[in-house]
Amino acid sequence: MTRIVVTGAAGFIGSNIIAGLNARGLTDIIAVDDLKQGDKFRNLADLQIADYVDADSFYDDFASGHYGQVEAVFHEGACSDTMEQDGKYMMANNYTLSWHLFQACQKRGARLLYASSAATYGGSDTFREEPAFEAPLNVYGYSKLLFDQRMRRECGNDFQRTKAGKTHQVVGFRYFNVYGPREQHKGRMASVAFHQYHQFNAEGKVKLFGEYGGYPQGGQMRDFVFIDDVVAVNLWFFDHPTQSGIFNLGSGRAQPFNDVASSVVNAMRGLRGEGALPLADIAAQGLVEYIPFPDALRGKYQCYTQADLTALRATGCDHAFVDVQTGVGKYVQWLASRKA
Repeated sequence: MTRIVVTGAAGFIGSNIIAGLNARGLTDIIAVDDLKQGDKFRNLADLQIADYVDADSFYDDFASGHYGQVEAVFHEGACSDTMEQDGKYMMANNYTLSWHLFQACQKRGARLLYASSAATYGGSDTFREEPAFEAPLNVYGYSKLLFDQRMRRECGNDFQRTKAGKTHQVVGFRYFNVYGPREQHKGRMASVAFHQYHQFNAEGKVKLFGEYGGYPQGGQMRDFVFIDDVVAVNLWFFDHPTQSGIFNLGSGRAQPFNDVASSVVNAMRGLRGEGALPLADIAAQGLVEYIPFPDALRGKYQCYTQADLTALRATGCDHAFVDVQTGVGKYVQWLASRKA
């Protein structure tokens, strides 16, 4: 049986990857996490795993061979709070630990598929996996970039050492704005769609940032990618062990936050048997509220992101990504069903 490790297993992306593996009948999964935030157990409760191991003990035990032959490690464990200012903590979690895990994977013959981030691009207006366009705006983005840089150093700039069989598969995914089921524990770092669903339930309206960065209210644009698409691409690379590198994982489509807001409102209206409305009517009826852009985010905020999928497509991965309207519609239905 194929043994797989998922770090950050009780988190958003990690738990969805386990769900995707389970859907294939794969259950020999070692789930690694830190459950100090106990409510995260809910993300594991309906999944099939072989073992749960606390993050404090896993990494050294894995390096020593305690878990036997492991086919692949999906490394989703990290500090993902982009507002975290403790650089020492961030680097220890997102760089040093990942570096030690890479070394252990190479020693143990395990493939490594890890979470990078579109935050590596920061203030850039080009989102292509090349050093010229990497300009992180915060220590979170830098911690992710530094590990990507280390992987280029270890595997070769174009990961030629993995392609030559000198190292085992290494794949870094630069996640863009991921949204979908199992993110409820993330608090302020949960997606806009998640927060707007709850805002609409509580107040009958959703909230968006006003004008900023040369964009009109609600007009800042991001590449929003549905979690099912993220899982599908992870599993595509799991199925193609000869493919290595650093790849953008977004939809390849920039959409304004207004699209998210209107999608949430219309999905909620649909659940009530009401018809969809255009954005102008949603705004006119007070179903969306634009709030002043927060000072704490000024100069640290990406107003526009859009994944360049050229490198991803060159591998042969032709996965079709859903748009915001489709993904948010599915997500709202899931959130409503869980509440029921």
